[in-house]
Amino acid sequence: MTNSLIVNALKSLGVPVSWQKYSGKETTYITFFCYNEQGEQFADDIELITGFYVQVDVWSKKDYSSLVDQVKSNMKNAGFIRTTAQDLFEFDTLIFHKALRFSYFN
Repeated sequence: MTNSLIVNALKSLGVPVSWQKYSGKETTYITFFCYNEQGEQFADDIELITGFYVQVDVWSKKDYSSLVDQVKSNMKNAGFIRTTAQDLFEFDTLIFHKALRFSYFN
């Protein structure tokens, strides 16, 4: 899996999408990273399927509910399976933060 798979899945949402960190000026944006990659299926000591576990973070100063729904839909359409989600608030920057975790098998 490459980062471009996630970027391509989310680029139509109209907000910046960046790997690991965002340093632009927009107040609504998406970051993502792979927190685990592991072999899932083996035959004769050869890895046949790899599991990629990614976190997609939605950041915003305003209500991001619609954007989160679009992220879920776009990731599902790209072949990802959503596993968990958390609502967070970053008190130091006063930014709402939704952490969504997905798995992808290839």
